[in-house]
Amino acid sequence: MKRLLVGRPIATSEQEHQRISKTIALAVFSSDAISSTAYATEEILFVIAVVPSSLALGLSRLVPIAIAVAILLAIVATSYRQTIFAYPSGGGSYIVSRENLGETPSLVAGAALLVDYILTVAVSVSAGTAAIISIPQFHGLASSRVELCLVIIAIITVANLRGLKESGRIFSVPTYSYIIMVAALLFLGLTKWYFGWFGGVNPVPFDPEKAVSDLQQTAGHLSLFLLLKGFSSGAVALTGVEAISNGVQAFREPPARNASITLRSWTV
Repeated sequence: MKRLLVGRPIATSEQEHQRISKTIALAVFSSDAISSTAYATEEILFVIAVVPSSLALGLSRLVPIAIAVAILLAIVATSYRQTIFAYPSGGGSYIVSRENLGETPSLVAGAALLVDYILTVAVSVSAGTAAIISIPQFHGLASSRVELCLVIIAIITVANLRGLKESGRIFSVPTYSYIIMVAALLFLGLTKWYFGWFGGVNPVPFDPEKAVSDLQQTAGHLSLFLLLKGFSSGAVALTGVEAISNGVQAFREPPARNASITLRSWTV
């Protein structure tokens, strides 16, 4: 059973042949980071558009906060790109902080990463399960969502145990499908709005005076604390950025250059 699920052991002499290309690496190392963008804006709205505020007021702050998160993401990605060339054998927060700051800071960084990875699995799988049971045909699974989450985690675990190359082929399907769907969504929305293609945009008619009146009655306030909390919630989009710098040694030759290109591709 173990051989069937996990596969045969790989000899050390075959290790070089297990190095992965940039295409597969994007699916292996960036699937976490890419999936985080699916619910980052949702997390921002949860904070700024619910009880203390209103949806209209929260939506007006969503784009500026998202832009701030994108800028932070670019800064962090640039930092890890420098780390890739400085530590071509693999360098994440633990290794870099241990060599430059000492043992205690590196242990703090390592512990933070362990918590981060556990929470990432919990949030990603929960979000995916919520999306599945939101489909009308799968409403019946709502009462078994915990069991469904465990099944998904088991599948992901087995896929990873089969090795980087095989798990990359498995994860490449949902990863690239997601990228294509997001690109298609953006293309459809922008062309409908700017060029009127595909039937154009048909906004729901509303009374501006009534909308202003309702907004004055229902709008709360967005304090600096809430804005910062919304920003920190949206920073979930940064999850998994360091995975590529940690796995430089898994890339084909030249590993540092290929890892850098993969990181840049994911950032874009």
